[in-house]
Amino acid sequence: MVVKRRYESERRQEQARQTRRAILDAAGRLFAGAGYAATPLTAVAAEAGVAVQTVYAVFGNKRQLLSDLVDVTTAGDDEPVALPDRAFVAEIRALADPRAKLARYARQLTEVHQRNAAVMVALAGAATADADAAAIWRKSVEERRRGMGMFAAELVATGGVRPEHDVDSVADVLWLAMDPRNYDWLVRTRGWSVEQFERWYVDTVGAAVLA
Repeated sequence: MVVKRRYESERRQEQARQTRRAILDAAGRLFAGAGYAATPLTAVAAEAGVAVQTVYAVFGNKRQLLSDLVDVTTAGDDEPVALPDRAFVAEIRALADPRAKLARYARQLTEVHQRNAAVMVALAGAATADADAAAIWRKSVEERRRGMGMFAAELVATGGVRPEHDVDSVADVLWLAMDPRNYDWLVRTRGWSVEQFERWYVDTVGAAVLA
């Protein structure tokens, strides 16, 4: 009986994960299409194939749904693993050459943008008129700046950064270059390949900060 109960519990947990994922996917499509403000939770529920009460049960409210959508599409999963503990961070740290670090990060950045550029552009637009979206956008901006501060320290520590730069100024350049709107404009609007975007990122940041 213990085995059966554990199986049933695992099955329910998996069903709950699939439902959560379906709602997030639906929200991502609708927020990026019609827009955050124009998308009621009833529309998200219909797109996900669930009752609107299920959306409320899983996320509580529309703001939390948007916040979780940003987090999941940025990380690529629901795992409670902090950014500094992600595998790609260890891979970047293991590289000695600063340009190689930029190249490895460019690959990671492109993967993130492929998942969430449309959502982030929609969020940026919604933030101009919606207080909840504005708060989530500010949180995202601040988190990106902190992450780039850590990356900047990695680059400066290699000794390969131009002498007029310090950690703060390098972080500012990195923060600007990784903005999802750059990817949206170059890849989604202008039709660049992801390889072109990665080269642009490395060349642009490298020219700005590396010796």
